[in-house]
Amino acid sequence: MNGDRNQWLSRAPQEALSKKLGIGAWIITAVVLILVGLMRRPELRIQLPPDVSLSFLPAFHAGVNACAAFVLVAALVAVKKGNITLHRKLMLGAMGLSVLFLLSYVSYHFTSAEVLYGDANFNGKLEAAERAAVAGSRPTYLIFLISHIILAGVSLPFILFTFIAGWTNRFAAHRKLARWVFPLWLYVAITGPICYWMLRPYYH
Repeated sequence: MNGDRNQWLSRAPQEALSKKLGIGAWIITAVVLILVGLMRRPELRIQLPPDVSLSFLPAFHAGVNACAAFVLVAALVAVKKGNITLHRKLMLGAMGLSVLFLLSYVSYHFTSAEVLYGDANFNGKLEAAERAAVAGSRPTYLIFLISHIILAGVSLPFILFTFIAGWTNRFAAHRKLARWVFPLWLYVAITGPICYWMLRPYYH
């Protein structure tokens, strides 16, 4: 695989293209963060027809995140072995899964009420008895959830910058970014299914 690696590393950096894509990355980040900020506002919620249900989407989101985590690990193994061609294909797959997740996630939250951890009677409120019933596990859930949300938001532009650096043959910058962006992305991909698994009893 050293021949494959050397072939890619010999390519000239595409600095002009990288700068243009970097501007696009900031625009995408701003749009995503604005949508995520707006999607939980009840007054903006879109009412679906009575016969349409998106209740299957949380499980779908967890599955997409789990697939993304698997692909990320496979991409790491590929690049460690010097198979840059396979690494690039896998990272395209990881980006595609992330785009699919974001589109589906935003669509779900613009059309569905927020589900609360511990809301056993599904009334959208966490009452005193319900809070007491999950007092032991709720802090763990909140740690996973809050860290997942914060790191997803913080890492988004840098995931894009890392991808752009690799795609435009700026390999030194790509490696420098990937050393800390990859663990964040993998953490976000893994904690997504964990949060769903913990919240699953409260979906209806």
